[in-house]
Amino acid sequence: MSRIKTFNLPDLGEGLTEGEILAWLVKVGDTIELNQPIVEVETAKAAVEIPAKWAGQVQAIHHPEGTTVEVGTPIIAIDTDPGAGPLEALSTTATPSGDLPTPSAASLAAVEVAPAEGMIEPGLIGGAAPGGRTAVLVGYGPRTTAAKRRPRKGAAPSGVDHGVVVGDKPTPTPTIPAPQVHDRRGGVSGGAVLAKPPVRKLAKDLGVDLATLTGSGPLGSITREDVQQAASGASVVVAEPIAATAAPSFGADREQRIPVKGVRKLTAENMSRSAFTAPHVTEFLTVDVTRAMKALDRLRGRREWRDVRVSPLLLVAKAVLLAVQRHPMVNSTWAGDEIVVKEYVNLGIAAATERGLIVPNVKDAGRLSLRELADALTDLVQTAKSGRTSPAAMSGGTLTITNVGVFGVDTGTPILPPGESAILAFGAVREMPWVHKGKVKVRQVTTLGLSFDHRIIDGELGSKFLRDVGDFLTDPEAALLAWT
Repeated sequence: MSRIKTFNLPDLGEGLTEGEILAWLVKVGDTIELNQPIVEVETAKAAVEIPAKWAGQVQAIHHPEGTTVEVGTPIIAIDTDPGAGPLEALSTTATPSGDLPTPSAASLAAVEVAPAEGMIEPGLIGGAAPGGRTAVLVGYGPRTTAAKRRPRKGAAPSGVDHGVVVGDKPTPTPTIPAPQVHDRRGGVSGGAVLAKPPVRKLAKDLGVDLATLTGSGPLGSITREDVQQAASGASVVVAEPIAATAAPSFGADREQRIPVKGVRKLTAENMSRSAFTAPHVTEFLTVDVTRAMKALDRLRGRREWRDVRVSPLLLVAKAVLLAVQRHPMVNSTWAGDEIVVKEYVNLGIAAATERGLIVPNVKDAGRLSLRELADALTDLVQTAKSGRTSPAAMSGGTLTITNVGVFGVDTGTPILPPGESAILAFGAVREMPWVHKGKVKVRQVTTLGLSFDHRIIDGELGSKFLRDVGDFLTDPEAALLAWT
């Protein structure tokens, strides 16, 4: 069996056909472990880390960072038995156009391509990656066409080493430092350290405290080079932070053209399809949530809840889940000649991220206790903010909440995610004059906006559902006693 194996870009699920290589986590000559993350790829749904299918030594990296690669395209070659002796050189030098040359017949004879879907070698995928992570990998697509070179506009050449392998030792070409990027930690002392599991392991082995380093990698992450330089006593090259939102760069015509790709492209396609397929109706309801806010304060004061993130969104989510139990048709899908009503609720939470709008969902949220729901929402939001949301977490949603109130907005007319029949906009909670027990008092008030598919939900059903959500938020204790 050949010791040189070529790893193809796998099918990451949901019919995705291509991905952009954001960052290589290894370089030519590195020794890697089974299931070690080797490359970060951005798809139309998420940025995901792909693990190594074999342990061994990296012999060739076929495509640099910034390249868009189709599923099934070879991206890296791995020597699975580097101690067995020298190999014939595998040329990986790029041509002036940026494309890699066609391998020689002798090189191809020494290479074994990763098996196609249905022929995956047992025991190699799905195990825990170094650092305790579970690898995200879903099989392999059928296409083997060449990659499309689409470098980022204005980006400096990547620091990927496309060296030539001579014998069993790589001869690297000079690398160019990665472009300077914004440090997502924002310089706040005690913030989360951004580093890949292999880098964390290296730091631990070398006795380097990651919290004392400032990363030079993407989004301010700490790289292997940063750790190695710190361990050797050399000064670490620090990327100068830039603004979180870069200022527009206008040309002579005073216009800027921004490529539409990734999450933004998928969002545009989904919203256009939904807006012109499902007949939308939006209703609004303004409610007094003073009692709900006081209930949250009491919940935060309980000993067993002191370490739990408790926000108004938690009560809104609970209200929606209880209202679905009373009106199951709201949690359904239009399927042409039939309506599919779902007993389970995969509750989507719209999240604004650096990569665009995403809607991860809490699976089977209706079966969770309030504490479990709070933990699930916290994990969902933190994962989205860190850019680690997987495609699977954004698939299969049945009903969505969009919390526009965090931007100080009262409400909105949200567009339905494709395949869902309702979405609730939760507006800002404000102190406002309100008639309470016959007197005008200052109360905490919010406005809800419910958009629904009028093919499935008529005005009566939509109104009753929205009214139930409002009733729960007006007096959660009474609603729980009455409905459960």
